Amino acid sequence: MHTKFTIKPLLTKKYRTEKRRENMKKSILITLLILLAVIPMNAVEGLVNIESPFSVGKTADRIESILNEKGMTIFNRINHSESASKIDIELRDTELIIFGNPKVGSPLMKCQQSIAIDLPQKMLIWKDEKGRVWISYNDPYYLVNRHNLTGCEEVISKIENALAGISKAATTTK
Repeated sequence: MHTKFTIKPLLTKKYRTEKRRENMKKSILITLLILLAVIPMNAVEGLVNIESPFSVGKTADRIESILNEKGMTIFNRINHSESASKIDIELRDTELIIFGNPKVGSPLMKCQQSIAIDLPQKMLIWKDEKGRVWISYNDPYYLVNRHNLTGCEEVISKIENALAGISKAATTTK
């Protein structure tokens, strides 16, 4: 007696559909992994980050000099890493410069008073874990969204250009 075995073809419609789903899942996973590798780990929503070829101290000095040349008020320069060392906490070089101009900030507060929480302007100069130095500051358009700012587009544009110009001048070798 012979038993007849029939083997269904492997490429049935159900099998092909399952294979497509499996391949789609693999493609999505690979795409996500690639995106995670490409997106900078230090990216924070609402911040603009500009790399500096200078040390934190030198970059902060350059920013301070540029702000003085432009007639901006420097309210404070805080050396966070120095303060941390006083309580035995080791922190990579980190400085913050707080600055502004009432001719620019006051019209923004007139548009939306809550923006005062983000004024005066600040520039953070910091060293990352790889030893690279960065200037970070609030993206003016992030603040527009955060505070639902309307009617101040011209002032926001001026601020955006000023912050970009300051950062570029501070990070460019002359």
